[in-house]
Amino acid sequence: MIVMIWKKSLAFINGVGSERVKLLGFVTIGHFFIHWFQQFYPVVLPSLKTGLGLNDVQVGALNSARQFTMGALDLPLGMLADAVGRHRALILASAIVFMGAAYLLMGIAPYFFWAIVGSALVGLGTSLWHPAATASLSNKFPERRATALAVHGMGATVGDTLTPLGVGFLLVTFPWDTTLQMQIVPALLLGFLVWRGLAGFFENAESHPSRAGQMREIVNLARNPLFIWLSVSIGLFQMGRLVVQTFLPIYLQEHLGYSPLVLGFYIALQHAMGTVSQPILGFLSDRFGRKATLFPSFIALGVLFALIAVVQPGIQLGLVISAIGLFFYTLLNV
Repeated sequence: MIVMIWKKSLAFINGVGSERVKLLGFVTIGHFFIHWFQQFYPVVLPSLKTGLGLNDVQVGALNSARQFTMGALDLPLGMLADAVGRHRALILASAIVFMGAAYLLMGIAPYFFWAIVGSALVGLGTSLWHPAATASLSNKFPERRATALAVHGMGATVGDTLTPLGVGFLLVTFPWDTTLQMQIVPALLLGFLVWRGLAGFFENAESHPSRAGQMREIVNLARNPLFIWLSVSIGLFQMGRLVVQTFLPIYLQEHLGYSPLVLGFYIALQHAMGTVSQPILGFLSDRFGRKATLFPSFIALGVLFALIAVVQPGIQLGLVISAIGLFFYTLLNV
């Protein structure tokens, strides 16, 4: 399957022209680094907790700050990407730089407050990137939108899988604060390359024609009962995910004594299993319906979360984490 997707991607790239390939290349590489910075967070969190002497409540507050910023800013920053389409190169570059600055701040932070600010900046960078990148590809590839977004998504998939291992290696090689601080270097370099590489690319981009119409669409959507129930279910699902995403790394490193490299392996395993399960769950959803797929998946995931605390370290825990990976990220796309 991977070979077939790769061949189709090459055929697609050969047929779209050099300028659009340039855009796709910059955005896909940028997406890899955005997900590098996203998946950097859970692997470094136990080391940050120990280094700053934080308690579990403070650790939860750090991740809550990151998630709250992402959730609160997704909509307004999406509207910003529509309103100032000519400046999308700057928006994309800023997203990467904000991520690097976030980790620099957390690496030099003497107090919990500044670590909170750094965590919020990670969320800001995430929210800045995705609306602008998606809108740019949708506008420039109207006839091949799905393929362009799939190529863009490959950057995320590779980043999600490789980052935990890379960060784990860095943490066993360098002090945790140095590992955080050095992230500003690739962020500044790549941010500059994206800004200069895409300079002038969006000069003719149109702004959103009707802000009032956009707001009416949002209000109508918010009144839809299906949207409300879906939002509640996704919200509960995300609450469970966030708890596991925050405290599973701490459990593995603090309580089981695993090194950051082994921790990175387990998190990478989650993402790898999600890559395998995503097309399968997508097929089941199309074949039997989303409700028939999501309900048993939510139940299975809840049981697997409970098993984390009772299974034996080693093979049993590895199997449970692998099984969690089948649903952990994939259900967001079903």
